[in-house]
Amino acid sequence: MRFMNQKNLGFAAACALAFSGVAFANDKDHDAMFKSMDTNGDEKISADEHAQNATQMFEAMDTDKDGKVTLAEMTAFHEKKMGGKKAGKSEMSSTEKFKEIDTNGDGFLTATEHSDGAKLMFTRMDTDKDGYLSKAEFNDGHKKLMKKKTS
Repeated sequence: MRFMNQKNLGFAAACALAFSGVAFANDKDHDAMFKSMDTNGDEKISADEHAQNATQMFEAMDTDKDGKVTLAEMTAFHEKKMGGKKAGKSEMSSTEKFKEIDTNGDGFLTATEHSDGAKLMFTRMDTDKDGYLSKAEFNDGHKKLMKKKTS
């Protein structure tokens, strides 16, 4: 069994959602994701809104509806969302993200692993600790958390 430290899990969470392999090409992409997650239109994302999006993301990735997401499902979801675009040189690949998120190393992402990652991701992005993500926190957080880890 493999365990991750808080730092690695934070990156994993970001990448899990990120949204589940979706890297953002530019600020327009960030703005569109922010707007879609801000379901009540108050210009901030609550922990509940973030969690709801994570649940929807997991359900969309789980194409065979078996309650688990495989690397193939995550990669297919990423490719669909990104129009076939691969991760840039400085961005984590779907494989790297998957390995970080799969905290028990069984080759599957469970809803719990995904949800736990989403919670940690939210906490890391909420830099002012007010319980909400501003557009700036959201944009900056994703840009930082999507970067490929360097050894």
